[in-house]
Amino acid sequence: MRTVWVLGDQLNRSIGALADATPATHRVLLVRSGAKARSRPWHRQRLHLYLTAMERFAAELRDEGFEVDLRDAPDFASGLAAHRAAAAPEEVLVTEPNSRAARRLTAELDCTTVRSDQFLCHHEDFAAWATTRPGRLRMEDFYRWQRVRLGVLMDGDEPCGGVWNLDADNREPPPRDGRSWPDAPVFAPDDLDRRVADGLPSGTVGAAPLGLWPTSRAQALERLEVFIDQGLPRFGPHEDAMLAAEWKLAHSVLSSSMNLGLLHPAEVVEAAEVAYRDGRVPLASAEGFVRQVIGWREYVWGLWWLWESEWDGWNELGADRPLPPAFTSAGRPDGPDGTDRPDDPATHMACVANVLGHVDDHAYAHHIERLMVLGNLCLLTGVRPGELNDWMWERFVDGAEWVMSPNVVGMTLHADGGRMATKPYAAGGAYIKRMSDHCRGCRYDPGRRTGEDACPFTTLYWDFLARHEERFRGNGRMRNQMAGLRRLSDLPEVRARAAEVLARLDAGTL
Repeated sequence: MRTVWVLGDQLNRSIGALADATPATHRVLLVRSGAKARSRPWHRQRLHLYLTAMERFAAELRDEGFEVDLRDAPDFASGLAAHRAAAAPEEVLVTEPNSRAARRLTAELDCTTVRSDQFLCHHEDFAAWATTRPGRLRMEDFYRWQRVRLGVLMDGDEPCGGVWNLDADNREPPPRDGRSWPDAPVFAPDDLDRRVADGLPSGTVGAAPLGLWPTSRAQALERLEVFIDQGLPRFGPHEDAMLAAEWKLAHSVLSSSMNLGLLHPAEVVEAAEVAYRDGRVPLASAEGFVRQVIGWREYVWGLWWLWESEWDGWNELGADRPLPPAFTSAGRPDGPDGTDRPDDPATHMACVANVLGHVDDHAYAHHIERLMVLGNLCLLTGVRPGELNDWMWERFVDGAEWVMSPNVVGMTLHADGGRMATKPYAAGGAYIKRMSDHCRGCRYDPGRRTGEDACPFTTLYWDFLARHEERFRGNGRMRNQMAGLRRLSDLPEVRARAAEVLARLDAGTL
């Protein structure tokens, strides 16, 4: 018999090497590597999700009749070696891994690789598409190409509603009343959840798992159904908004399920389109969500492999500061399960403290909190790309190498020199005030750039532009910002204040 080795982020019966496997002709191997589990300070909920989901998937395959070897081993190589010694498979098949390291390892271990269809656009097909694009690659071009070739939200040859992109309709600030938002189903922990949680290695961080993240296909499908019925109708207009007391608003929180294979992006997109065509969801919400899945997610996947050898080395802005201590300290003073946090928060910047609290509590923050609060702070201060990349990979439940490197190195920190985005996503306190309620009661004033009560984001924004004035002077999309910098009469005072802010940020007293 052959063995299909299923990796921990490929938990789908219908993809790659497992798609055509039968209990009569194939065994299944899953290896949980102790070295991998101890390799980083993973968030508890992230590590619990991976380990538990693998065990539940193994049980599902056994119920189907497969002989399954779920093996806890010191490392992946020894796990495979032990399986080969015990089962003597004729051949070991593996679906194309989703990381460079896993691809190298499976090749070294003499595994037969089967092309993956876990994504809607294979990275080789993306690379072929990229050769047809003269000049700079643009996500919008890729997204429209995806819409046409996949037939998603299309009426014949035209996009539904006659418009490709309704992003301009989806940038409203949060409602003044805060509004109530749909709940994500919580799955009551069972004996398996408790056993895995109790066995997590030392060095993990963050709040304990509370049943928030789907660890089986059945749970993931339930989460999808609830989102389509309750979240998607309200998703569009406020998808860029931020609220201190609301960690997800109407976001789907389906990314971890797709990244592990519990859901396939095709079925997620189909569910959204059916809801739109049934009249249950407005086009702006359906289109905005579809753009995230078949546009941005798949674009990031394609770019990761297109420039795979370069992401680790890019640091075009010369960023050389360490990650702020606040990122590895406690976030908000009170946790979701009633546990007490330190009375002194990691930072007095309310937006940063609140978002770090979301990460600590849930191993998650939505895309604007990642980009415009945590990422923006690291961009403005010049944090080394590798440090922020590692931290987000470790802390976020949907973190993966292919996800984080393009989003952090390219989109967030502009360390790729503008290959992903034509301008850096830098912003001062005014943006955060407009798109959130974080500034209410904060000790810092987003309207001030100097003085003790000046918002650090506002101060650091102008300092960032001044530091990189020569680089951005010729950037047409930065024309207004650079003109504003030239009109700044108190720039020396701003830059002096910025030096104070950076010193206090490093000392953990900001």
